[in-house]
Order: sequence, then C-alpha cells, then structure tokens
Amino acid sequence: MDINRPHVLAEVNALFDTYESALVTNDIATLDGLFWESPLVVRYGNGENLYGIDALRAFRAARATGDLARKLTRTVITTFGHDFATANTEYQRLGSGLIGRQSQTWCRLAPGWRIVSAHVSFLPPPQ
Repeated sequence: MDINRPHVLAEVNALFDTYESALVTNDIATLDGLFWESPLVVRYGNGENLYGIDALRAFRAARATGDLARKLTRTVITTFGHDFATANTEYQRLGSGLIGRQSQTWCRLAPGWRIVSAHVSFLPPPQ
C-alpha cells in the first residue's frame, strides 16, 4: 500500500485547511459539506456523542460560537492508498487558552473526500 502519495496527501491537506477555516469562522454549510451525509457518520465531542449527519447538523446549529479561534500546534495527516486518510491535530484556543486535540478519518466517496468519523476533546489544565 502506498502511504502519503504526494497528490493524495496534497488533496487531504487542502481539505483539512478548508475545514479549519470553516471551523474558526463558523461556516456551517462548509462544515456540513465536509462530513459524510449518512446516518453512519460519527463525531465524538468534549461533551457529546453524535451519531448520524442529522445529529451533527443539529449540534453545529446550536453550538456556542465564542472562543473558536485557535492555533494548531501539531498536525499529522497520513494517507493510505488513494481513498483513505487520517488527520490528527493538537490546538490551543486563543481566547480561553484551552488545549485540545482533534482526529478525523477521511474517505473518498462518490461525492469526494468526506469525514466519516471525528473526535474532539480538551486536555485537563496543567496542575
């Protein structure tokens, strides 16, 4: 299996950048479009477990939009073959200083690359 084919890695990196921009500007339409439109898509958050695109959409429509700006501190994107990738990043929220991590599983489907599974969580503050 080819890992990190340059053209596939470039595609996923560009989509990851699109996601990041949409996230910090609360561009709900773009965020929704990047997720698999399926009842099988899953997103685990810091305080919610979302199953299915309808649950993700409802969450995005209702979530608080303060403290969205963040600085990515470490990102690792790995592609496997032509149609599968993972994206993992650590970040710090600029307003609150909270430190978090995010993982995404991307798959190339008929409409194009989509996030099929995601996880977001915060780390406990340092003691």
